[in-house]
Amino acid sequence: MTTTDVAADRPDLSGRAAGTALTLLYDSHARDLHHYLSRRLDPTAADDLVAETFLVAWEQRARYDPARGPARAWLFGIATNLSRRHARTEANTLRAMALAAGRATVAEAADATSASRVDAGRAARELAAGLAGLRAEERDVLLLVAWAGLRPAEIAVALELDARTVRTRLHRARTRLRAHLSREGDDG
Repeated sequence: MTTTDVAADRPDLSGRAAGTALTLLYDSHARDLHHYLSRRLDPTAADDLVAETFLVAWEQRARYDPARGPARAWLFGIATNLSRRHARTEANTLRAMALAAGRATVAEAADATSASRVDAGRAARELAAGLAGLRAEERDVLLLVAWAGLRPAEIAVALELDARTVRTRLHRARTRLRAHLSREGDDG
């Protein structure tokens, strides 16, 4: 990693060039943030939360410490906190989706494509219900790994946690989700 790479990944947001640095961060990370947020919420909410993430980053630029970690992790931390606030009802929404999908009537599968769609729909319902059953802290860590592609060390920076805590939450989330999916598979 060159000095330029480090400067781009850990910019000085406290100086006169903070606006330019934040613009470069937007250009580098807005798409990934949107992808992560749209998978957690919906694309319209993701649009708003990406904009809000950079607004918060601008307002809190003096609090960013490049020595603590890369700006990408810091931005994902802001986005995760905003999504928590936005999605206080996320677990209820996932449960409602699982219930609504469970009530939908499925016509007899006429071919392999239809059967695949039915199986995918069932798997999506089971996954949604499993995610809804996780504690919010565990769900955040799991989705930051699965949907944002962050490593546990980056998540620790993003959520201001100890790396061991992140690994523990990730392990618990995976274990609980596997157990839920296994139970659902046994019932199906």
